Amino acid sequence: MKILSWILSIVVAGILLQTLYFKFTGSAESIYIFEKTGMGDLGRIGSGIVELIAAFLLLIPRTRAIGAVLAFGTICGALFFHFTSLGIEVMGDGGTLFYLAIAVFVCSLVLIILHRKEIPIIGKRIR
Repeated sequence: MKILSWILSIVVAGILLQTLYFKFTGSAESIYIFEKTGMGDLGRIGSGIVELIAAFLLLIPRTRAIGAVLAFGTICGALFFHFTSLGIEVMGDGGTLFYLAIAVFVCSLVLIILHRKEIPIIGKRIR
């Protein structure tokens, strides 16, 4: 279980960290996405900061559960916009961003299940 947890954490953190370059440098695709969703620059930078925090928390075993919950919540928002206003393919990417979001969704959900007892406030109540 420890090895699986590490692999999933590295996958999620790697995907989240990789997308930060585009958010923080204001790439055309990133600007398009956040303008189309109505979140603008504040949403782009804000979500980037949240993803950066989640990635670092995932790489520390003691805070992995919090990082997984944060990554899961963030990616649920991304998937919401893919399903409502962006679509699966964004600016001719062949669905790459959508499929990366699905990977983060699944991996972070598995991490939440694996580390459910470590989630602050509710973890002690979960069997």
